[in-house]
Amino acid sequence: MKTPVLYIIVPCYNEEAVLPITCSLFLNKITELAGKGKISDDSRVLFVNDGSRDKTWQIITDLAGQDKHFLGISQSRNRGHQNAVLAGLMEAKDRCDITISIDCDGQDDVGAMDAMVDAYLDGCEVVYGVRSKRDTDTFFKRFTAESFYRLMNWMGAEVVFNHADYRLISSRVLREFANFKEVNIFLRGMIPLVGFKSTSVYYERHERLAGESHYPLKKMLALAFDGITSLSVKPIRMVTGLGAFFAIVSFIGVIWAIVMALLGSTVSGWASTICIVCFMGGVQLLCLGVIGEYIGKIYLETKARPRYIISERTWAPYERKYHG
Repeated sequence: MKTPVLYIIVPCYNEEAVLPITCSLFLNKITELAGKGKISDDSRVLFVNDGSRDKTWQIITDLAGQDKHFLGISQSRNRGHQNAVLAGLMEAKDRCDITISIDCDGQDDVGAMDAMVDAYLDGCEVVYGVRSKRDTDTFFKRFTAESFYRLMNWMGAEVVFNHADYRLISSRVLREFANFKEVNIFLRGMIPLVGFKSTSVYYERHERLAGESHYPLKKMLALAFDGITSLSVKPIRMVTGLGAFFAIVSFIGVIWAIVMALLGSTVSGWASTICIVCFMGGVQLLCLGVIGEYIGKIYLETKARPRYIISERTWAPYERKYHG
């Protein structure tokens, strides 16, 4: 097997505080792996600017000008973390043999890349970076995150427990993954669907080196809900089951009401009626909301809009012909 070319995919959104720190970590790792003969010196670090509003893109272009191992692409607007990772993977798939996607904040241990590359050299096409423990998380974040993974598996989605978006993927897998045309992207659930030989590498996650987290509770919940509705139809089936259950209960209630009326034992009262009406109304609205979410996703999928648009590349800067 020839020495593989590695591209490290780093999505960036408003990372001007941490990018100057972590860029050296990625470069040193490439230099180290190339020095050991595990990867080619043609390996690169590919930054993906996800429509940042700060100086992130300027920093990326400066880095690319200083060292050939740094490359960068910029999306035309902010499309979210998952689309940024996808853009980097699709841009790199024809330029390299393997990719490793990793966040820019320095929390994921770059030392795990050695084991990932070793696993690839041993025949694995996908290597998942899995957190060995969550000691750095608050109790609330640890509980909600682990509950999310259990819920996803219960819903029938194939996700690796305690794995986010730190993974090695070979170009062979990426070429097959390119045939997945979904607009609603949830990579940690979609990659296992491609198949091929895979394994996991365990590491400890660190504190963020600088800057602020871009994944507050609201975004985490949105990602979780998007993942569930993108990968599983179980919520729809649960709605069907709930509807069948209440249909049976309602039928029993009708029989009971008729019997009571025939026996002359009807009880008048608005409180019980109001409670039942409000409860049933709430259940119906919840069911309509779940169904509406799926219909909305179908609507977006049928439009087939591009999942990302690359506006600039550091190796081919865009120049306007008209400078008026």
